[in-house]
Amino acid sequence: MKKHQKVFIFAIATLIIFISSQSCATKKFVRTEVGTVDQQVKDVKTAVDENTKTIQAHEEKLASLGSLITQQGSELKNVETSLEEVRKIAQGKLILKEVLKNDEVKFAFDKAELTAEAKARLDEFVQKLIELDRGLYLEIQGHTDNTGPDSWNMTLGKMRAEAVRDYLYKQHHLPLHRMEVISLGSSVPVADNNSREGRAANRRVEILVYE
Repeated sequence: MKKHQKVFIFAIATLIIFISSQSCATKKFVRTEVGTVDQQVKDVKTAVDENTKTIQAHEEKLASLGSLITQQGSELKNVETSLEEVRKIAQGKLILKEVLKNDEVKFAFDKAELTAEAKARLDEFVQKLIELDRGLYLEIQGHTDNTGPDSWNMTLGKMRAEAVRDYLYKQHHLPLHRMEVISLGSSVPVADNNSREGRAANRRVEILVYE
């Protein structure tokens, strides 16, 4: 074989070896790059998932906040309505006063239940309201004697006033928003609490009617 043929064959072989080595390097580089890209995609997906969870959590909090705002708005409206009714009572003219005295309606000691006598008196009272035939506001005051602690007397007075209000509402359908219940406990006696008769007289409910 001639010398220049040997040189040519050697050159071809060298070129083939070079191309093969470059091909291997390229495949390795591509695999490395693909692996890197895959990891980056996974990282992005993880970040997106976390952001989605965070957004959902914020949306739930916003929904809860919206419900709370709606609820508080409704409660505020109720308070404003009550205050308006109280204002009307404060500015109104007293046209009728009904007193459910203990000797007539017989509130038992430490009790708030209405007797048959008390209900009959309330039925007669409602007839008076019907005859007046106008928009009226009722202030229902609960009173007690001075037996027991003041805190209990305030509670008991309120229970008695509420018993009257509930009867007027359930039996005669008087609007609740036109009746205001308060308790004065034992603070406004009409008789001497040192006697049994005096304590009985102080256990009462007074209904003040305003126009």
